[in-house]
Amino acid sequence: MSTPRIVFAGTPEFALASLAALVDAGHSVVAVYTQPDRPAGRGRRVTASPVKRFAEERGIVVLQPETFRDQAAVADFAALQPDVLIVAAYGLILPQNVLDIPTHGCLNVHASVLPRWRGAAPIQAVILSADETTGVSLMRMTAGLDCGPVYSESVIAIGKDENAGELHDRLAVLGGELLVKDLPKILRGEINPAPQDESLVTYAGKIQKQDAELDWTLSADELQRRIRAYNPVPGAFFFAGNELRVKVWQASVVADVSAAPGSFVQYDAAGIVIACGHGGLRLESLQLPGKRRAPAYEFITQTDLR
Repeated sequence: MSTPRIVFAGTPEFALASLAALVDAGHSVVAVYTQPDRPAGRGRRVTASPVKRFAEERGIVVLQPETFRDQAAVADFAALQPDVLIVAAYGLILPQNVLDIPTHGCLNVHASVLPRWRGAAPIQAVILSADETTGVSLMRMTAGLDCGPVYSESVIAIGKDENAGELHDRLAVLGGELLVKDLPKILRGEINPAPQDESLVTYAGKIQKQDAELDWTLSADELQRRIRAYNPVPGAFFFAGNELRVKVWQASVVADVSAAPGSFVQYDAAGIVIACGHGGLRLESLQLPGKRRAPAYEFITQTDLR
């Protein structure tokens, strides 16, 4: 076939890795869709998405509709005459009349090995659930949530102490590599997508800030996974003295601890050990509101966390 006309839809850094891989591989990306600019950061300044900034630097047309319920947005998409739409962490729902427009359909780069962990937060979910492996899937999009047939996937092991930010970065690169490797074969019809096994489906719902509060009655193993899963967003936390909100960025499990959950049992240069429902957790990197992250032992003298 002639050079395929690719339209890309994505918003955050995860999506940027796939877009950059396509462009660097010489594919013709005729337009990019990304979410409208939003307030971000402490100053709440209106900020363009990573995908938008990259596209503008490369001279690619950028479109930012609020929704595709507007028929004008659908007409604009159809006017691009796309051969394929590639979606990665876009954040807007694409109705069936949009999915039907590209000649070769719509392809999604998803950050899990489907059908495990459909939904909004698969990277956090694999850590929370103590999965040993994860990966990325190239899926043909349908109107349902991540339920389309899968063209291909790539699997990696999850590091013992790897946090969500680190795993995100590895999966983003992996997604771009898989996309560039298999897209030409998909467009030539050389790969047939396989239906997902519905009996193996799990869902990773959207994370709320309150999900990241640490409950000391849980086991130290589970709490350590929560700290890893919520690093960097939204950041695991606990309240000291019921008032001071303390974020926890790094911690390790201490097996031989037996005390009332939530009690502080040890303070030294290695960190602060808190008893949990089973075992203990050594807090190694903490952050107070408005302060920088710091080694936990600094808090022993600066703050009465005991």
